Amino acid sequence: MKKLFVGNLPNSTNEAEVTELFSRFGTVRSIKLVKDIFSGQCKGFGFIEMEGHEARAAIADLNGKDFGGKLIRVGLEGNNKRGRR
Repeated sequence: MKKLFVGNLPNSTNEAEVTELFSRFGTVRSIKLVKDIFSGQCKGFGFIEMEGHEARAAIADLNGKDFGGKLIRVGLEGNNKRGRR
């Protein structure tokens, strides 16, 4: 099982949309979008759990792709090249 980081999501994104996007690569075991406590909107990132080979296929295909008018970032959790702010 691999945990993926998904970033640069539109604020209007919901779990169903992200599940649909990733499910073509395999079973999405869990999804957690980080949401603003006041507005309830997505803060632009979240985490997804998938099997290893499925996760690698999703990263290869979706990283840098357009989703809702934004180029999303997809990678293994903890491999954030930008570092912490």
